[in-house]
Order: sequence, then C-alpha cells, then structure tokens
Amino acid sequence: MKRIAFAVACAVIAASASAAPENYSIDPTHSAARFGYDHLGWTYQQHRFDQMTGKIVYDKVAHTGSVDVTIDAKSLNTGYALFTQQMQAEDMFDTAKYPTITYKSTGVKFEGDKLVAIDGELTVKGITKPVSLTVTSFAAGQHPVQKRREGIGANAIAKIKRSDFGIAKQVPVVADEVTLTFTVQAFKD
Repeated sequence: MKRIAFAVACAVIAASASAAPENYSIDPTHSAARFGYDHLGWTYQQHRFDQMTGKIVYDKVAHTGSVDVTIDAKSLNTGYALFTQQMQAEDMFDTAKYPTITYKSTGVKFEGDKLVAIDGELTVKGITKPVSLTVTSFAAGQHPVQKRREGIGANAIAKIKRSDFGIAKQVPVVADEVTLTFTVQAFKD
C-alpha cells in the first residue's frame, strides 16, 4: 500500500512539474512582422520589419500563455530605399520619434492543444489599441532541425485600420485597412 501511495504522490508531483509555464525567446532570424494593403486599387503592397524580439510564456498542459513582442520600427523594409525612407517619415511611422512597435497579449485561446487566437494590445506611434490575432498555424515541441532544443513556431494574422494609429496619409486612395502577419519561431530559455 505504501508503494501505491508513493507512486501516486510521484505521479502528482510529475504532473504538477510538467504543467509549469515555460519561457521562450523569439529567434529574430526566423521571425518577422509584415503588413500589406491595397495600393491605389492597382496592387497589393507588402512590406516587413526586419527586426523583432520578444518573449513567449507557454503552458502546454494548462493551455495558457502570453506574448510580448517588440518590433524595431526603424527596420521597416519596403525593398526600395527611397520608399522605405518615406514610410519612416514623420507623416507615416515617424520612426525617429517612435522607434518601436509593441504587441502585448491580454489573453490566449486554445482549441484542444492548438493555439487559435491571441488577444492583445498593439502600440504604434504611441497609440495603443486592442488587436486580436488569428493564429493560422502553431507547433510546439522538439525543433525538427535543432533536435536538442524545445521550440514554438506560429503564424498569426489580423486586420487593422492604420488611421487608428495616426497613419492616415493618402487615405482613402491608399487603403486604410492593413493586414498584419506575424511569423514567429521561439526557443525555450
């Protein structure tokens, strides 16, 4: 009987230990924030920010977590130097005054083991608004290439109005609605 009680106690301790939240750091070489919008009704333009860092907390047993991301606004990249400069100007992102963009989660939603949505607050140009991300893919576990490392991979999408964040130049000729996409890979600390 003592052996059964000991075995049950060990199982409870092991289950409690595995339910602990784990911390992950975003891998900036495999993570990016992008945005796209309708340009004059002729094309759909897509640009990216080349530098993104942050922390993720994930509890795979309790299905809870949090996300805290910082984007270097000065890393905005349109693929064309002059246009990148125009996008970083005061009447657009104003990266000299607002060098970072942040996203901090306020809640996460799981369906079974799959993360499906993240609610949070996006701050652009010092303006903070609630933004919900739809998670389009999510994987957690041993990294397929770096076999000794535990990691997380996810893609998420949201639509916002850029004018809500003080970026209204050329609206409505250039669309106010912007699609945000985040590609994130993170490794356990």
